[in-house]
Amino acid sequence: MQKSTNLFSRRAIWFSLLLCFCAFTLARAQKKDSAAAAVFQPDKGKFSLLVDGKAVGREEFEIAPSAGGWLARGTTTLAGEKGETKVTGNLTLQPDGAPISYDWSAQSAKTNGAHILFANGIAKITLEMQGQRPYEQSLTFGTPMVAILDNNLYHQYAVLACLYNWTKGGPQQLQVLIPQELTPGNITFEATGSASSQGKTYEGLKVTTSDLEILLLLDTKHKLMRLEVPSAKVAVVRD
Repeated sequence: MQKSTNLFSRRAIWFSLLLCFCAFTLARAQKKDSAAAAVFQPDKGKFSLLVDGKAVGREEFEIAPSAGGWLARGTTTLAGEKGETKVTGNLTLQPDGAPISYDWSAQSAKTNGAHILFANGIAKITLEMQGQRPYEQSLTFGTPMVAILDNNLYHQYAVLACLYNWTKGGPQQLQVLIPQELTPGNITFEATGSASSQGKTYEGLKVTTSDLEILLLLDTKHKLMRLEVPSAKVAVVRD
């Protein structure tokens, strides 16, 4: 009888240990999923685009959860001497910020656009120019973590601010793609601490490319409130 009791006790102990292990594994998985989901936060708004203090366009954008990942989309309307130009971008992202796909279109006298798929560090691009046959090209980055920073779609800098590791701090680097120019490149971005503009105080994030320095001004939740390119006298201001 004593032997049966001991066997039952050992089984109970092993069963308890198994439950503890499963609970620990589940907690780690949930913590990992929560950390990944915390890379982005929902955001929606409008930007005014200014050059030398004069309004030249507007952008409407939204960053929201979508199909287990995130969707960042925006439309910019620009006024020009030859009429109005409308640029639209739709970027789907994995929870950690790696791009899955990107579509852009630009409508003026002609309509041009492209569809891009990302997999295993490779971007497969199908470019569609009005009046021409589709053109295909692939770009290799060697990493799935690529930032999309397209022309005249400034909400993508709001996405970029989410990709910065604020806990680590210091200068950080990312490979980038400018889809409308089919141009890959690299950026360095770094938190600058408190920054002031137009009488308001923000959290600063400096973005440096090979030929430009861009200052992102963020609120306490790291949402993009203002973007400045001093050398080009460009400012993008949240309404």
